[in-house]
Amino acid sequence: MAHNTSSEYDAIVKVCKELFIKKTRDYGTAWRILRPSSITDQIFIKAQRIRTIEDKKINKVGDDVIGEYIGIINYCIIAMMQLELDSTAPQELNADEVEKNFNQKINETKDLMLDKNHDYGEVWRDMRVSSLTDLILMKILRVKQIEDNDGQTLASEGVKANYQDMVNYAIFALIKLGVS
Repeated sequence: MAHNTSSEYDAIVKVCKELFIKKTRDYGTAWRILRPSSITDQIFIKAQRIRTIEDKKINKVGDDVIGEYIGIINYCIIAMMQLELDSTAPQELNADEVEKNFNQKINETKDLMLDKNHDYGEVWRDMRVSSLTDLILMKILRVKQIEDNDGQTLASEGVKANYQDMVNYAIFALIKLGVS
C-alpha cells in the first residue's frame, strides 16, 4: 500500500490543532503559568500513561491512548511556544496569535520530519507503536536532564529538538493507530 506521509501528518495535525484552538478559546492561555519543567512533567504523565495502558492492556479511566498522544503533541507545541516567550510576555495571548504560532511550530517540526524521513527512509513504519512510546519517554528524560542542568549541554541538541522529535513520534504513533 502506498503511503503519503505528508498528507497523513497533516490530517493528524488538523485534529490536534482544532482541539488546541478550541481549548485556547475556552481557557485562554492559562498554560502560560507553567514553568518549562511543569510542561515536561505533563508530557511525561501522558507518555507514562500510554505505556501503562500498553503494558497492562487495561484502561480504567476511559481516556484512550489516542487522546494522550494528541495531548503530547499539543503540550510539546506549548513547550516550544514557552521557550520563545520571556517573562515580560503577557500571560493572556490572543487566540489568533496563538494559532499563528502553533502553525509556525508545527511547520518547522514537519520540515524536520521530512528531512529525517528522507535520510532514514520511513523506517518508523516498521516500528511498533510501543517503541514510539518508549522513544517519547526517552526524549522526556533527556529534556528533564537538560532542565536539571539549567539548559547547559555539552554535545546534545537542545530541548526544542527533543520536543520536535516527540511531536513527530506521537504523530507517527497516531498514523500507525489509524487516526489519519
